Amino acid sequence: MYKFATIVCCVLFLTSCQTDALDSEDNQTITTKSAVKVMPVSQINTSIEQSFKNGERFSWKTASQDLLWSATVHGQGVLTIGYGQDNERYRTSENPRLTSTKQDIINLVINSEGRKKSEVVLREEAVLNVIHVLVKDPNTLMLLRELDDIRYIEPSGYDLFKPTETATRSSSGCGEDGSTIYNNDMSDISPGAQMSWNYKRHKIHRAWNKSTGAGVTVGVIDTGVSESQSLMGSMFNSGDSSGRTVELYGTFIDSPWPWSTNYDGPYDLCGHGTSMTATVAAPRNTINMPTGVAYNASLVSYRGTEDVLLDDYHEKLGVSDALIALGNNSDVQIISMSIGSPLGIGNVEDALIYAYDQGKLIFAAGGTSTELTNWYPVIFPAYLPQAIAVTGVTDNKLSYDQCAACHDGAEIEFTIMMERKNNSSRHAAVAGFSDGLYDYIGGSSVATATTAGIAALVWSKFPEFTREQVLQKMRESSDLYPSRDANFGYGNINAFKAVR
Repeated sequence: MYKFATIVCCVLFLTSCQTDALDSEDNQTITTKSAVKVMPVSQINTSIEQSFKNGERFSWKTASQDLLWSATVHGQGVLTIGYGQDNERYRTSENPRLTSTKQDIINLVINSEGRKKSEVVLREEAVLNVIHVLVKDPNTLMLLRELDDIRYIEPSGYDLFKPTETATRSSSGCGEDGSTIYNNDMSDISPGAQMSWNYKRHKIHRAWNKSTGAGVTVGVIDTGVSESQSLMGSMFNSGDSSGRTVELYGTFIDSPWPWSTNYDGPYDLCGHGTSMTATVAAPRNTINMPTGVAYNASLVSYRGTEDVLLDDYHEKLGVSDALIALGNNSDVQIISMSIGSPLGIGNVEDALIYAYDQGKLIFAAGGTSTELTNWYPVIFPAYLPQAIAVTGVTDNKLSYDQCAACHDGAEIEFTIMMERKNNSSRHAAVAGFSDGLYDYIGGSSVATATTAGIAALVWSKFPEFTREQVLQKMRESSDLYPSRDANFGYGNINAFKAVR
């Protein structure tokens, strides 16, 4: 179902969204000691959207004091501060200068706010050089921006997809209902499983003669895995899939309160994560269900977010924590992220670079919205140089046709055929949210998960390869290599060629 394809933009600034309102009397409003005009949410979003229209990426670093403070007010007063120099995003040992800088930040906020540390410090990161604080006075923000040794200050509680203060927010990319699959969108394979139509387009079925992903572990950061889908649980080793493991974790805190520390568990309440993990590694089963690309690869799933759009403070923390955990997991070689945001997120970027520096090959979705807003640029984190950006195209054999709601752009490295050229509602076929359900899954989401699965096939075939060698093998197998298209990168991957 195409609702899954709304990975980051839903309908961007055309859809009404909201964050939960605070009920706590102490935090219901941001009180200020100075008379400062606070912009309405709609005006903030208009300023941000204008940068996209101008072909630029928006950055809070260059935002005006009024704009940044207004977003802070509407974001419950939460600020995330990255300290240190650009090459000091994380630490492997204690650094006296960085420790001193962090203490300077804490002291400044305590003194400016006139409150205790426990009232202003939400969290001090253990690995990243990042601290999260709660402020009520615009003077605090002004003083923080004057400090040296600061990389960024972001209103991480601000929800970009809240066009008005009273609008309701949709659940981006979520849905638990299945789909009726057209007969020619799946085909029978042994030992009683199904294969999505687009696998043949990418020669995945032929690649299986040489590699099935055995010995490789893929980490997926998304909305988790459904308790109701046995293929990703008790039946993970079934049919022709064996000798592998599946691990489920949760780093998302489902709470409107920024100070909450109650993790919500590993299980999917959205549906998107179940589809992504199934695309990567669902077993080659005996119950007539769709098979994953790397059906003998192991899987580590992190429920880091509530939905595909990283707009909530706890979603940003959840994804950051998941990246650090996967970075520290020596079994994991590949990370798949079919989630993101049009805006950069400092602590997530820091964590992604940490994971990258631990040797992980990271794939991220180029972005999916609507046909009216797919002109938006490649989203975060896909546009980062440490991530491999992927988008979806139709099955047109004569030319590259952007999928109806997919983003493209210079950062795109690979494309996956995931949409019928004559029917934009027919996408890749996957196992659904619950046992026995089939579903269509589209956009750059499924393109990214499919590419991560192909990478697992390559690394399984060539276990001695480095990350760069795996990536190069995938490039050389793609349609357009050695050329690179301005919007579609190296194009469609030939999985069979990649494992030869």
